[in-house]
Amino acid sequence: MCSRLVFVAPLLAALAVVPVSTGGPRFYHDDPIAREPESRDAAAAVPYGIELFYEYTSNLFVTGRRAPSNTGALNVNTIDEVPDSSWFTNRIGAVAMSAEQIGRGPNSDTRPAPEQWVLLREKTAGTNAGFTARDANGQTWFLQFDDPAYAGGSTADVEIATKIFWALGYNQVETFITTFDPRHVIIDSSATSRRPSGARTPFTRDDVDVILERAARTSDGTYRASAGRVVPGKFLGNFRYAGTRSDDPNDLVPHQHRRELRALRVFGAWLNLVDLKAGNTLDALVSENGHSVIRHYLQDVGSSLGMANDPGVWDMGWEYFYDGDATTRRLLSFGFALSPWHTVPYVEYPSVGRFEGDRFDPRTWKPQTPTPAYMELRADDAFWAARRVAAFTDDLIRAAVHEGQFSDPAAERHLVAVLMKRRDRIAQVYLPAINPVVDPKLSPDGTLTFANAAVAAGVAEPPTEYFATWSWFDNATGKTRPIGATESAATTLTAPRGWSRDGGPFVEVDITSASAAHPSWQQPVRTYFRRTADGWKLVAVERLPQIAAEAPPAQRAAEDKQ
Repeated sequence: MCSRLVFVAPLLAALAVVPVSTGGPRFYHDDPIAREPESRDAAAAVPYGIELFYEYTSNLFVTGRRAPSNTGALNVNTIDEVPDSSWFTNRIGAVAMSAEQIGRGPNSDTRPAPEQWVLLREKTAGTNAGFTARDANGQTWFLQFDDPAYAGGSTADVEIATKIFWALGYNQVETFITTFDPRHVIIDSSATSRRPSGARTPFTRDDVDVILERAARTSDGTYRASAGRVVPGKFLGNFRYAGTRSDDPNDLVPHQHRRELRALRVFGAWLNLVDLKAGNTLDALVSENGHSVIRHYLQDVGSSLGMANDPGVWDMGWEYFYDGDATTRRLLSFGFALSPWHTVPYVEYPSVGRFEGDRFDPRTWKPQTPTPAYMELRADDAFWAARRVAAFTDDLIRAAVHEGQFSDPAAERHLVAVLMKRRDRIAQVYLPAINPVVDPKLSPDGTLTFANAAVAAGVAEPPTEYFATWSWFDNATGKTRPIGATESAATTLTAPRGWSRDGGPFVEVDITSASAAHPSWQQPVRTYFRRTADGWKLVAVERLPQIAAEAPPAQRAAEDKQ
């Protein structure tokens, strides 16, 4: 693993073939870095679009058939964590979060003022009806209504998913549940609507009525709406789940090798976010620290929690749009061949949709189409993501779901229960899959402590023994000098006798454990500590090789039984 963030991704292929010696140290004084460097000005960036049909076709018939590279994430720091950046901010799992923080999410104190809406244009993307409009305070919002068959569903879905994805670390649009009263609506004089011919003509009251026919109306004649605030900065289109943006000088890591984008395969499975595509992202040019940078948003996470299933559609989260053998089998059997989702005993509410936790398996979950980042998920990426999912306590899940403002308490309880089941399943599958040693610390007297993430989450039994192999590490040459080995039945180990006699400024400790149920725990978690005035500071954690080999069949079979 490189000692810095791997921002030299274009050189990796050459480095893999030609031995290179830089003569520099393995670790630097500021390792591990907490924020990704983004010091170059991106003011020259210009908007561009990504064609939806091309993206879907490429993902289904090219990306979905491509073998993953098994390359480690290239934007992690030396302790195998994702630093903060314009893509991601460490929140849950990295810092303590309260129910109040989860409930607030990305929102400011300025809510929509629904006393009057000035309509600017109709909503042109997605299945739910909506408008772009200014509220009574002159703020611009994107309004989206519920489908009449799912009253309260889409608006609750957007609100809950926005809160959860914000807590997971992603940039999210400020989103509020508000009301829309057609009796207090003004049409802006410049507002137009696209006609079937492609021409745009003035927006009329008839156009408003036609759009509202596709929205769920409440008993008092108003409409419940999800209001998303226009993000600050200059709109630059969407980001791709592969490659880099050529006009962004700070965008140096191919997106398929960014851990936070790979992790959407786990987070998306938890919430059943099936519409993973570039069109549901947003890039905005903003000013930070005196220069322009591009901030990247997941700007539409509303195809979640079972609400992406239209009437008669049951396979969301189970299959891609086109899924090879499964699709062909149903076609040849005229639809009579059963797929797993045919026999799922869904408990349905109009405001929740088809969302279950008893048959859920994150390893077989599928969005509508696979993205390149989705395909590149490795076991260490999934472990990182699962720790964040597991950090959502029952109370935090309840706090997020409560923001959906359900009128039916039973629907709210059902959604909470399903999210808990899916959370627990993700922890059960991914936390024990690799050596789950986390949070290593070394005291001045040589006492090594750490935690076992799988045992702490209650998804694995403690191993019979932990082992630590100690070496002095030369930061200039990368060479090591053995010190000795220690073992313990607990997550506390002492250094070998006399370990500090001829000690240097760095020590390397490999930690393994003996678990018959989890052979992968024999793969060492390699840790490095630097001597400081106060003791020892963790500077690196290596969990898997940069290019990981596939687990042996016997190991995979043993772990699949857990």
